[in-house]
This record gives sequence, structure tokens and C-alpha cells, in this order.
Amino acid sequence: MFYVYVVRCCDGTFYTGYTNDVNHRLTMHNAGRGAKYTKGRTPVELCHVEVYDTKGEALRREYEIKQYSRKRKLLLFQENALDSNNA
Repeated sequence: MFYVYVVRCCDGTFYTGYTNDVNHRLTMHNAGRGAKYTKGRTPVELCHVEVYDTKGEALRREYEIKQYSRKRKLLLFQENALDSNNA
């Protein structure tokens, strides 16, 4: 399984990435070793996660989310929260 995730950095910005272990990746980000972008923006908080069967699918989705505006990302998080509440 591959995951696309979005974290909110301490400065309010978002970072989107992919991984095969979300918890480990989050730990790495908060330790300052996850990505150059998040290194100086810790702590980070997980905002959104999607699951994919293949790395290719996850990478395509990661790229798609990275193209979203901040407003569109916030809408994505709200949609995800609504779906979770209705499950």
C-alpha cells in the first residue's frame, strides 16, 4: 500500500508527500529529517491521507494535490472530514 498525505507545518503552510508508512514519515518530518521543506517548519500535523495500491497511482495523486491552491486543499480536508463522519 502507498499513501499520499498532507501535513500542516507550524507556520500554517502545507506539505504533500507519499510514503508506504505514514507514521514513520510523520516521525521523520517532526525529527527534522523528513523533507527539506518541513525541516524548519516543525512540528507538523497530519491533515489528510489517501491510500493507493501502486506507487504510480500515489505519485500521480501527490502531484495533483501539489497543484491545488491553498483554498482547494482546505476544501479537500473538509470533504474528507465529512466522509469520515458519515462512515
